[in-house]
Amino acid sequence: QVQLVESGGGLVQAGDSLRLSCAASGRTFSTYSFIQYRMAWFRQAPGKEREFVAGISRSGGSDDYTDSVKGRFTISRDNAKNTVYLQMDSLKPEDTAVYYCTADRRLTTSRGTYGFWGQGTQVIVSS
Repeated sequence: QVQLVESGGGLVQAGDSLRLSCAASGRTFSTYSFIQYRMAWFRQAPGKEREFVAGISRSGGSDDYTDSVKGRFTISRDNAKNTVYLQMDSLKPEDTAVYYCTADRRLTTSRGTYGFWGQGTQVIVSS
């Protein structure tokens, strides 16, 4: 099993920045290293379906973003710390959502179905 714990959410004003973190742990890392997992962030706004936000390859060498966050959000990972980050700049009220960290060892694309999910962290952007 993989446990994912998000942190860094909060209430900010439009134009502010936040950095979300997601720490991965679990017995699986005695067999498979963190670098073997493709990581991503999803979000779910009130009354809306959960959507893909950003994904990063195992090595961190490539990333992928949904159009609405391109140029404002940056996903990164520290494989030595088993942690993935989401730097969110120029936040907008429409970025308000619960943000979820996800992981999967088998995916070959960033926008697939992830097997492990965190509990989520709330981000609220006021206008």
